[in-house]
Amino acid sequence: MAAIALGIIGFGIMGERLLRAALDHAAAHVRPVGVWDPSPAAAARLAEVAPGVPMLEGAAAVIEACDCLYVAAPPRAHLPLAEAALGAGKAVFLEKPLAVDLAEARAFVAKAEALGARAAVNFPMASSPAVAQLSAWREEGATGPAESLAIEVAFARWPRGWQQEAATWLSRRAEGGFTREVVSHFLFLTRRQLGPLALEEARVTWPGRDASETAIAARLTAGGLPVTLSGGVGTTEKDDHNTWTLRGPAGAIRLRDWSFAERLGADDGWHGAPDALPNEKMRPLVLKRQLASVAAMTRGKVHGLATLREALEVQEVVEAILASG
Repeated sequence: MAAIALGIIGFGIMGERLLRAALDHAAAHVRPVGVWDPSPAAAARLAEVAPGVPMLEGAAAVIEACDCLYVAAPPRAHLPLAEAALGAGKAVFLEKPLAVDLAEARAFVAKAEALGARAAVNFPMASSPAVAQLSAWREEGATGPAESLAIEVAFARWPRGWQQEAATWLSRRAEGGFTREVVSHFLFLTRRQLGPLALEEARVTWPGRDASETAIAARLTAGGLPVTLSGGVGTTEKDDHNTWTLRGPAGAIRLRDWSFAERLGADDGWHGAPDALPNEKMRPLVLKRQLASVAAMTRGKVHGLATLREALEVQEVVEAILASG
């Protein structure tokens, strides 16, 4: 089966990552046919990274050339680009959040669902081997009936060191912040593992002016299960540290630092899966799986990618947390 033609709009960190994965690991599934980003620096980087992939003259040219459009632009551009691609009969693979305005996101999802649009959102945990290991342990009874979940995220600074080129929007209250950028991934994981999310209470610390949040604390439920969430900037020496810890009467399991599936042992120590890899080595495997699912989605086949509805449910909770401050 021929690889689907993939177009990319936005050649920042995520656009480059997905393009590299497409070229190096997923050529059987996708064929990059063009990129567009208005930045001259992005054009220069594309010429260095993938000289065989053209920088096209605009968004419309990328949409025309592709079977599926990957939208990796800043959040304000997500829906206009997605609507243009869907209107042209193309499939769409979106970065989160869906939109800056929740009402617009709700309307977009309702319309897309009514039309049976081929669209999905890039939550890589949908394709994570570490998450698959957590699911397998749960099926084996590692925790017994789940009783509680704790989510913790911490950062030395925000944006993280590797995101500084995108600081103009990632550090701002309107579109950025770690709750949208990072916590959303763990809320998606929680929704997939445990059920519908409901926010009970939250607190947010804002540093002033239009800067993004520096700390959050929240209580939620997921499928009726109690969930605690905490996060902060300047609370670790690591660029990025996180844990997702599920407990029950039979024990506990967790996902640590994105890619390490760990199980609590009888010695009260955490023991990793034997095939665990650090995130930088796991990421290409995850993106290869994501792109295989993108190809399936584009062909109208069954896939495991995050749906628009799941992404909207996550965004509803994220924005409710941020609004509590």
